[in-house]
Amino acid sequence: MSKHFFGDTAVLTGRSLSHIMRSPDTIITTAVTPIALMLMFVYVFGGAIETGTSSYVNYLLPGILLITIASGIAYTAYRLFLDMQGGIFERFQSMPIARSAVLWGHVLTSLVANLVSIVIVVLVALLMGFRSGAGVLAWLAVAGLLVMFTLALTWLAVIAGLSAKTVDGASAFSYPLIFLPFVSSAFVPTETMPGPVRWFAENQPVTSIVDAIRDLLAQQPVGSDVWVALAWCVGILAIAFGVAMSTYRRKIS
Repeated sequence: MSKHFFGDTAVLTGRSLSHIMRSPDTIITTAVTPIALMLMFVYVFGGAIETGTSSYVNYLLPGILLITIASGIAYTAYRLFLDMQGGIFERFQSMPIARSAVLWGHVLTSLVANLVSIVIVVLVALLMGFRSGAGVLAWLAVAGLLVMFTLALTWLAVIAGLSAKTVDGASAFSYPLIFLPFVSSAFVPTETMPGPVRWFAENQPVTSIVDAIRDLLAQQPVGSDVWVALAWCVGILAIAFGVAMSTYRRKIS
């Protein structure tokens, strides 16, 4: 690793962020689908869904935040694919920069863009009646979980961006990730689901992450959910990072 890794990463992150600043509709588009889902479920289906809570938007928001992240990472795969096809990586190879800094620039850009989208979604939720008495530490814990989830999914997006054969294939991989919250506790309690669906919902990462965030925001004991959620995020992140770096080295060798 180059001794200038951090400086190289900062420069390349600035490069990627400048592309987003010139095209802010990327962040707006990322937030539109989750906001539309939130409006539909709260105002159309909310009255018919029994969650055991007084405010459905409070129950729904954690899952919507994960959908926001899953929507946003598609752009990471898309931008990475375009860089690969445009020969940018080959040009970077001829420069004295840390090779992994190229990927980290895209990853950190994804993190910043997704956090902005999350803030937009939370602001809309506040207008819809979302309220939380959670303290600073609880909000920091929520932010930490969202950051870990974003990093884990972003490194999956890096694999897709490096491996895709077409631009559509680069971004299409995120569709199953967007769908995953629908088969979890994000919209309804898992107790209402039939046996096999309930088993899957209770044993996939989104449910534990959603439940942990929901309990933190509701000032409820999080129990083991937060540790299960962290284990999922760290596990996915470690595997995705390893596969992404291996794929990257193979591509540029």
